[in-house]
This record gives sequence, structure tokens and C-alpha cells, in this order.
Amino acid sequence: MGGMGQDIQHGLRALNRERGLATVSVLVLALGIGANTATFSVVNALLIRALPYKDSGELVVPLRC
Repeated sequence: MGGMGQDIQHGLRALNRERGLATVSVLVLALGIGANTATFSVVNALLIRALPYKDSGELVVPLRC
């Protein structure tokens, strides 16, 4: 665990020297996490969650070819 602490300190010092890179990195991560969360919320609401009806699985009529 001592080596990991030193790695974290080294990384923080490097980011402190390159503040512009650190800022861009944090903004890109925040944008990516936000976009991923929004996309999952829409997919969950439309496709994953069951419909709010009793026996909602029976509302679908299968297609016959």
C-alpha cells in the first residue's frame, strides 16, 4: 500500500503542475459521466422498466410471419 500512496502523491503533483490538463480532464470526465447517466435514464425509462399496468407482459402481441 505504501507504493500506491506514493503513486497517488506523484499523480497529484503532476496534475498540480499541469492545471490546464487537470481542468480539461475533470471536465471531460464530468461530461462523459453526465451523458452516460442521462442515456441510461432514458433507456431505463423506455425499454427496461416494466410498464405501470397490471400484467403488463400480456399487453404485447407477438408478430406472426
